[in-house]
Amino acid sequence: METIVLNKPGELVIAHRSEPPAPGPGEALVQIARVGVCGTDIHAFGGKQPFFNYPRVLGHELGVTVLAVGPGVHHLQVGDRCAVEPYLNCGVCVACRRQKGNCCTRMQVLGVHVDGGMCKYIVVPAAKLHPSAKLSLEQLALVEPLGIGAHAVDRAKLEKDEWALVVGLGPIGLAALQFVIAAGARPIVMEPNAHRANFCRVQLGVDCVIDPTDSPVERLSALTGGEMPTAVFDATGNPNAMMASFKYVAHGGRLVFIGLFQGDVTFHDPDFHRREMTLMGSRNSRSSDFSNIIRLVESGQVNTDPWVTHRGVLSDVPALFPQWINPQSGVIKAIIEVP
Repeated sequence: METIVLNKPGELVIAHRSEPPAPGPGEALVQIARVGVCGTDIHAFGGKQPFFNYPRVLGHELGVTVLAVGPGVHHLQVGDRCAVEPYLNCGVCVACRRQKGNCCTRMQVLGVHVDGGMCKYIVVPAAKLHPSAKLSLEQLALVEPLGIGAHAVDRAKLEKDEWALVVGLGPIGLAALQFVIAAGARPIVMEPNAHRANFCRVQLGVDCVIDPTDSPVERLSALTGGEMPTAVFDATGNPNAMMASFKYVAHGGRLVFIGLFQGDVTFHDPDFHRREMTLMGSRNSRSSDFSNIIRLVESGQVNTDPWVTHRGVLSDVPALFPQWINPQSGVIKAIIEVP
């Protein structure tokens, strides 16, 4: 079957691999229909993704159709359209026992630690498939990135009407913003790319948009009456931006790092201590997030329609990928169709 392989940073190629075997107990064979391009894929292409080895088949934002189920699988039927939860956790480590399988000590993520979905068929644990009779395959491919944002916002326990800043309007930042709005907080966004900033204003109705190169601390102070945001979500994966985010947090507030990079984060400890700031990491999402997001999209409370700005077919990915990752391309979210 046709498969897209990232051989090394900057080198995506078309390969032909054997189709997977029939599913075993607790497994399902699925046909990949749509694959979302994520910041993780972009960082891997650029050689900047932690937890990554080459060569690798990318792709963990997946909309799929069930082709066959193995023994013991009862919640799925052939033909079901599903979102894929790509986090293959062990179920027995300290994190899993505490219902934190999203940060399992033995985590294997499709498209990162093990081969993902830029191909036609894969076998996955059936428990990681979340069906919907209403959503399209494209919508189902967007459930996973929405889950990243939903989990980060849940970590912060937002309260109604508090000021919440989202730094970085890539797909994960936009996902976090969706749930900041849903929580009833007052959103502010920080983004240097004018196209993404305008998308946020027009499509999501957020008026408080700040350019990080234009006196961001002063502008945040003016917006919040001198108090600064009580919740800050950094989705940049950029070390300079992440370290600058410490300056944006109110006294008694919290800072949530959604993005990551290969390196160390440093901060001025007296300032951190004086504010009694809470610093959190947010990794992946949980099974319950997938179920909740499917319900929210089905009901129309979360609208995915404006998200997808670029599309292509699997065989064109090696040529399209360098174009999509260009900051001037205007890409909000690219989706790959697997014919």
